[in-house]
Amino acid sequence: MRFVLAALVALAPLGAAAQAFPSKAIRMIVPFTPGSATDTMAHISAEKFRMAAGIDAVHVPFKGSPESITETMGGRTQYTWTPLSSAVGQIRSGQLLALAVSTAQRSAALPDVPTIAEAGFPRGVFNFWVGMLAPANTPREILARLNAEVQRALHSAEMKERLATLGSEPMAMTPEQFDAFIKEEFTVLGEVMRASGVKAQ
Repeated sequence: MRFVLAALVALAPLGAAAQAFPSKAIRMIVPFTPGSATDTMAHISAEKFRMAAGIDAVHVPFKGSPESITETMGGRTQYTWTPLSSAVGQIRSGQLLALAVSTAQRSAALPDVPTIAEAGFPRGVFNFWVGMLAPANTPREILARLNAEVQRALHSAEMKERLATLGSEPMAMTPEQFDAFIKEEFTVLGEVMRASGVKAQ
């Protein structure tokens, strides 16, 4: 491995959002064509959900979340997967209907929106996360110091507030915990990508 794992910084849920009308349960929305950016975590999350729900949906690729959101609001796609930070404004204004968040816990940014498991699809849970890596030959004492400083920053009121505005939540882990976490994530992502046929473009 060329890098060692220093710290997991934040967990940011992706959201399933649909046109604000009609307001239907997620089981009524999923048979339609989803949209998300191509070969991104949103795309992989949508594929994981599609497999968990046992539905056949066509992926509509976009350059990024703004296009995906616009097309969903305009009714040209029926639902989209996107980072909450990209859609929370449209959700709060009523332009988009938030169906679920991808994480195992509800988002503090949208506490009334159910998790994907609460919506009936526990195998659709998906974590989008941000971490900090260091070169593989970094001394352990440097990693420990780096991790401690990241933890200190994550526990500050300013950082918690900033992450909350992005729809993210701090995730404090030791380098060893982060190592185990990322190995499990790579295993899950690899399975989803192989099963769904998602390929890097």
